[in-house]
Amino acid sequence: MLFPENLEEKLGFDRIRQMLRDYCGTPLGRTFVDKIRFTDRPDLIERFVGQVAEMQTLLQAEGGFPGGELPDIAEPLAKIRIEGVFLTEAEAFDLKLNLRTLQHLYQFFEQQPAETVPYLQEVIRQSLRENTESPIPPRKQIRSLAEGLDKIIDDRGQVRDTASAELQHIRRQLIAEQARLRRTLDSMLRTAQQQGWVPEGATLTVRNGRMVIPIVAEHKRKIRGFVQDESDSGKTVFLEPADALEANNTIRELESAHRREIVRLLTSLTDTLRPHLGLLRQGYQLLGILDSIRAKARYAADIDARPPRLEHRPLLRWQQARHPLLLLSHRRQGRGVVPLNVSLEPEARILVVSGPNAGGKSVLLKTIGLLQYCLQCGLPIPVGEGSTFGIFRNIFLDMGDEQSIENDLSTYSSHLTSMKQFLLHADRKTLFLIDEFGTGTEPSLGGAIAESILEELARSGAFGVVNTHYSNLKTFADRTEGLLNGAMRFDAAHLQPLYELEAGKPGSSFAFEIGHKIGLPGQVLEAARRRLDRHQVNFEKLSRELEIEKKVFQEKNSENLRKQQQLDQSIEQYRSLKDYLDAEKKRLLTDARQQARDLVQAANARIEQTIREIREQGAEKLATKEIRQQLSDFVTRELPRPEPPAAAPVPLKKETPELPLQGPPEPGDAVRVLSSGALGEVLELRGKDAIVAIGDLRTTVKISRLQKVSRRELREATGTDRPRPSMLGVDLNEKALNFSFNLDLRGSRGDEALLRVDQFMNDALLLGYPELRIVHGKGDGILRQLIRSHLQKRYPQVSRLEDEHADRGGAGVTIVHL
Repeated sequence: MLFPENLEEKLGFDRIRQMLRDYCGTPLGRTFVDKIRFTDRPDLIERFVGQVAEMQTLLQAEGGFPGGELPDIAEPLAKIRIEGVFLTEAEAFDLKLNLRTLQHLYQFFEQQPAETVPYLQEVIRQSLRENTESPIPPRKQIRSLAEGLDKIIDDRGQVRDTASAELQHIRRQLIAEQARLRRTLDSMLRTAQQQGWVPEGATLTVRNGRMVIPIVAEHKRKIRGFVQDESDSGKTVFLEPADALEANNTIRELESAHRREIVRLLTSLTDTLRPHLGLLRQGYQLLGILDSIRAKARYAADIDARPPRLEHRPLLRWQQARHPLLLLSHRRQGRGVVPLNVSLEPEARILVVSGPNAGGKSVLLKTIGLLQYCLQCGLPIPVGEGSTFGIFRNIFLDMGDEQSIENDLSTYSSHLTSMKQFLLHADRKTLFLIDEFGTGTEPSLGGAIAESILEELARSGAFGVVNTHYSNLKTFADRTEGLLNGAMRFDAAHLQPLYELEAGKPGSSFAFEIGHKIGLPGQVLEAARRRLDRHQVNFEKLSRELEIEKKVFQEKNSENLRKQQQLDQSIEQYRSLKDYLDAEKKRLLTDARQQARDLVQAANARIEQTIREIREQGAEKLATKEIRQQLSDFVTRELPRPEPPAAAPVPLKKETPELPLQGPPEPGDAVRVLSSGALGEVLELRGKDAIVAIGDLRTTVKISRLQKVSRRELREATGTDRPRPSMLGVDLNEKALNFSFNLDLRGSRGDEALLRVDQFMNDALLLGYPELRIVHGKGDGILRQLIRSHLQKRYPQVSRLEDEHADRGGAGVTIVHL
C-alpha cells in the first residue's frame, strides 16, 4: 500500500520517470517506462536491478550496444493483420529498420557468454518464445524477413528498381519519356522567352500531373495548347502545348502502371509478412523492453548508481546515499552533495530526527523515501559499497501542506487524517516518513498527540523516520525501546548547517543563536530565555556544548591518529633495522669463526712441519735455529696481533630510579591520584574510599585510583614533607563529572565575566586540565582583551593564549594552554 495517492509526485519520482522517457529511443520503450510500478516481490526487484546492471556493462563494452532511435511500427503491424491491406513504402521502411536492429541484437547477444548476462538472456527467451508451428527458429525467421524486406525496400525507403522486371521496365520507359518531353518543352520555352511571352525567370513546372510552360496571360493564344492552371493573380497561366499532349498522356499511363506495380509488390510483401505477425509483435515488444532497460542503465550511469545488496526483510543500512535529483542539479552547478549514512534495524527501527530549520531534515526524509521507492521499482540507486536494502510492503508519507478548501481541511486536520491512515494500516513491513511531526496546532497539545501517535506506531513494529522540534519526542525516543534519536549536524561557531546525519543523540534547534546572528535585539532574546522552561534551556545548552566538544575531540583524535601512524612507521623502521643488524652480526661472527678455524689449522700444520724438519735434521743446532726463525716469521706474518685492552670506561654514578611502592595505601602514606596526577597524604580509610589531603583541600577518592609514592617525591612536589592541614572538603569526583572545558561568556558584563573566569580556572587547575576554551564573542574586542589580560597577570600556570581556528569561532574564542 502506498499513501498518499500522489506519493510519486511528493517524492519526485515523476521527474525521474520523465528522465527515463527522454532516454528512450522508441515509443514502445516509453510505454514500458510508463508501466513501471512499485513491487514488494524480491524476485522481481532482483531481476529488474540485475537487468539494468548487465545493460550498464554492455553499454560500456567496446563496440557499444545496438539500438537507438527507432520509428513506431504499432500501426503497420495492425495493418498487416487485415487481409487485402498493404503497407506503404514508408511503413515497410520503418519495419525494415526495426527488423534490422532486432537482427543486430540477436547477433550481439550470440557473442555474449550466457553466464555474463543471464537476466537479459532471459528477457530474450521470454519475449521471443520458440515457434512450435514452424520448424525454423525465430532468429532465423527474423533474419529471413529482414532480408526479404531489404530486397524490396532500399535504404531511402523506396521500392527498389530490381524488385521486379516489370517495375524496372516501367521505370526505364518513364525516364525516357520524361527526358524526351523535357527536351521538347525546353525548346518551346526558349522560343517563348525570346518572344517575351513568359514571365522573367520562368521554368518548366508540373500542374495536375502534367508538365507545362508558364505563359503571360495576354500571350496564351500565341501557343496552341491547353491551360492546366493559372496563378492566384491571374497574370500567369500554365499551358500544356499541343505538341506535348501525347507525351504527357504516355507519362501518365506509365505512372499509373508504376503505381499498380508498386501496389502489387507491397501487397505481396505484406502477404509474406502476415503469417509471421505474432513473431513481429514479439520482436517489436523485445525492442521496447530492451530500450526501457537501456534508458534505466543510462540514467544509472548519470547518477553513479550501483546495485545494492538486497535482503528479503524490512531494514535500511545505507552508506553514502545521495538524492538523485539533488545530485544532478548540484552537478550542473558545479557543486557536490553531502552523502547520508542511514540505518534502520529491528532494534532501532524508528529514527526521530531533530535540528535547526534548513538543516536538511526534509531532504533526508525525501532521500529515504525516493531511494527506497526507486529500488522497489527496479531502478538502481546512488549509494556506496556495502549498502543493504530491505523490502517494505507499505510506504506512508506525510510531508507538506495538504489543506483542502473543498474538504474543509486545515493543515493540522490533514496531518491527523494522514496519521489515521498510518495507525490503521501500519505493520512490521511498513516504512513511514513524517515531516514536522505534531506542528500546526498549540505546541503543548500537538506534542502530546504526536507522542501518543509515535507510541502506537512503535507498538505496530513499523519502521520510520520522523522530523520534529519537540523536546518531548526527543525524550520519548531516548527512553523507548526501538526508537533512536538523530540530529542533523550544525556548525555552532558559524551557525551553518552541515547536512550530515548523526544518529544516537538529539539535535538543538539553535533558535537563539540564529536569532542573534540575524540581529534580533538582545533584550528580546534574553526575555525569551527567561520565559523558557529551565529543563529546555539546559537541554539546548548541553546540545551546543556537546557539538563543540565533539568537534574538538574529533580534531584531537585525527591528530593522535596521525601521530600513531608516524609512530607505527618508526617502529617498523626500527624493527627492519634491528633485523638487519642481527643478521649482519650473525654473518660477521660466522666469518670470524671460520677465519679463526682456518688460522688454527694453518698454525697446526706449520708446527707439525717444523717438528718434522727438526727431526729430519737430527736436531742440529744451526738447522734448528733457522727452522725456529722461519716459524717465528710465519707467526708474525700470518697470525693477527692481539689489540691492547682498551681502558674500561669509568661508570657514571647513576641514581637508581625509585620503583612505585607496592601494597594498599594506609593512613599517613604519600599517594598519587591516578586520574589527575596530584600528590597528597592519606588521612583515613572508609571502606573502598580514602580521604586524601591535597594541599589545603581534602577529597574522597577510590582506593583503586591511588598509587603509593615516597616521601621524597611528595617533598619535591610540594616543598614540604607533609601537606598543610585541610581547610575545606571538595568532592573531586563530582567536580570532574560536572566540569566542562568550554566556558561561554557571551552576553556577560566585565566584572561578572572575570568572576566566572576565576571559578572556571580554579576548577580546571584542580582537575589538571591542560587546555581550556573560553567563548567571549568578537564585538569590539573589549571583553576579549579584558579576559586575556586578567589571565596573564593572575595565573602563572597559563603558558600561552591563542585564537580558536577560524572554522570554530576565530577571534571570538580564546584557547588557554596550561
